[in-house]
Amino acid sequence: MSNIEKYNEVFIDCFSVTESDLNDNLVYESIPEWDSVGHMGMIAGLEDAFDISMEMDDIIDFESYNKGKELLQKYNVTF
Repeated sequence: MSNIEKYNEVFIDCFSVTESDLNDNLVYESIPEWDSVGHMGMIAGLEDAFDISMEMDDIIDFESYNKGKELLQKYNVTF
């Protein structure tokens, strides 16, 4: 499975969205599932999927689907 497929799968599993929902408009609190609790579940899912441990500043800055891809590059996750 490619990194983008893993990334998308975490969003789909955590937020019950479809692949077509994964775009610039998917941002924190744009859907009811992406609240503070959902956010931490997503972070845990990403850390498991990519075998990383994210820094608190990055967890806080992770405000959108696209920003997340940018932040994960810091952890050597390429898309």
